[in-house]
Amino acid sequence: MSNNGKSLLLAAALCVWAAAASSAAEPVAPGAAAPNAETGPFTLPPLPYGEGALSPFISTETVRYHYGKHHKGYVTVLNNLTAGKPEAGRTLEELVKTVPTGPLFNAAAQVWNHTFYWNSLKPNGGGEPSGDLAAAIARDFGSFAQFREQFSQAAGSLFGSGWAWLVLDNGKLKVVQTSNAGNPLRQGQTPLLTLDVWEHAYYIDYRNVRAEYVEAAIDRLLDWGFAQSNFAKAGKP
Repeated sequence: MSNNGKSLLLAAALCVWAAAASSAAEPVAPGAAAPNAETGPFTLPPLPYGEGALSPFISTETVRYHYGKHHKGYVTVLNNLTAGKPEAGRTLEELVKTVPTGPLFNAAAQVWNHTFYWNSLKPNGGGEPSGDLAAAIARDFGSFAQFREQFSQAAGSLFGSGWAWLVLDNGKLKVVQTSNAGNPLRQGQTPLLTLDVWEHAYYIDYRNVRAEYVEAAIDRLLDWGFAQSNFAKAGKP
């Protein structure tokens, strides 16, 4: 085959590869991706927006490392731990709720938590909720400002790594903290939104000043539409 022929074949192969990669990486609509409800092998859900969509508050570099390394790594570990075992036939939520504390729980919960976290944020987010959720926040916290203060304090004061959550617990909204891979599902609570306060969520952009990341996420990125959807699914008290 001539050099020109080889070049044409190589170019065609590269075009096919690029098209496949582009299709696989195409983000879904904001809020559409939910924690994996299917049984293993477990997959890394697509981001609900592009890698740079949360900039300047969360940089493209942070998302690439956080999503592409940490989140993806938890999926890999989870599949390794469940391969050929009965747990591979259970859903991610079932694993989070029921498996004993340890490596399997840590991997399953971190896959669930991170997927939920990406959906708790959106470009041009923040502000205040509306409708039923806004009324419930006013009822249970006194005002949105009081909720914001509690959520900010929970996210900023958690010692070490973990998560701050807005949850529905027996018909009442609460702000709760969980350490490491902790998940409110273990306590029978319904998560509405979350903020990741592991250092890998913010250190590239904010270094050790977690409070600046927390404030930016609350005021500029929280997806209240996602929280409202979760609230509606849980059933209004």
